[in-house]
Amino acid sequence: MDGIIAVWKPAGWTSHDVVAKVRRLLRMKRIGHSGTLDPMVTGVLPLCLGRATRVVEYLQERPKAYEAVIQLGISTDTEDLTGTVLEERGGITITEEEVLRVLRSFVGEIEQVPPMFSAVKVDGKRLYELAREGKTVERKSRKVTIHQIELQSIDNSTDKPTFAFSVVCSKGTYIRTLCVDIGKALGVPAAMAQLTRTMSGGITKEQCLTLEQIEQLQQDGEIEKFILPAEAAISHLEPVQLNERLSEMALRGQKIPFAMLDADLTESRNPIRVYNEKKSFIGIFEADSELAVLKPVKVFS
Repeated sequence: MDGIIAVWKPAGWTSHDVVAKVRRLLRMKRIGHSGTLDPMVTGVLPLCLGRATRVVEYLQERPKAYEAVIQLGISTDTEDLTGTVLEERGGITITEEEVLRVLRSFVGEIEQVPPMFSAVKVDGKRLYELAREGKTVERKSRKVTIHQIELQSIDNSTDKPTFAFSVVCSKGTYIRTLCVDIGKALGVPAAMAQLTRTMSGGITKEQCLTLEQIEQLQQDGEIEKFILPAEAAISHLEPVQLNERLSEMALRGQKIPFAMLDADLTESRNPIRVYNEKKSFIGIFEADSELAVLKPVKVFS
């Protein structure tokens, strides 16, 4: 069984828990996920099965989309409501115009400092391991990109307002930290109250199955109908179709001269997905302009 199965991760489960459960259900070991979700977070968790684990790195590179709820008036050591409260402030009032102005200021490339409760390594040790020891270390800021951010709703019914927003962002973006930074821009403490991932690597919540559905489909012998092809992870890459002779060369892992191709790849963006005449996926290749050849990166038989 090769391909991608999109799981809707339930709250309270780690990403590793989900992988372990699906391994048992599908009776296969070779399964990898394309981006860790915190236990409290629900949403899209694509799992690569069998040979499709070879496209995990490409899936991870693609943008992700979330729906989040931010709690104003509270800050915690984990940057979400599961942590120890560091500051609490009431009497906060905000307007829709203020929130919209601040959200718009985050669109584009921004700098983020990874939270202490994260898997980022510093001197060979995970930050969350240091945080659990009560240590705080200096972290270097990293550049991430907010492609789109939109306000969904505001609740001003208490003196600690909340509001919901949706965001499309690059890999490596911490939504918890984004919530804290939005609060700082509004001049108040803030923490993430809720988070759902609605898209990962082009795979949406509509394509997801719950663990209960996966179990039932496996019992009914119908699970393979819901397995996405490996190339679903790389649908954003430029496609190239080869004739029968060139397809055979490609499957043998040989370089293909540009002069033998119908397409002009001299200015193509890498990597490239390659298909045969019957539109069957062959693999991932790279256009080498200097050598004027199409080079294999990962070939799928």
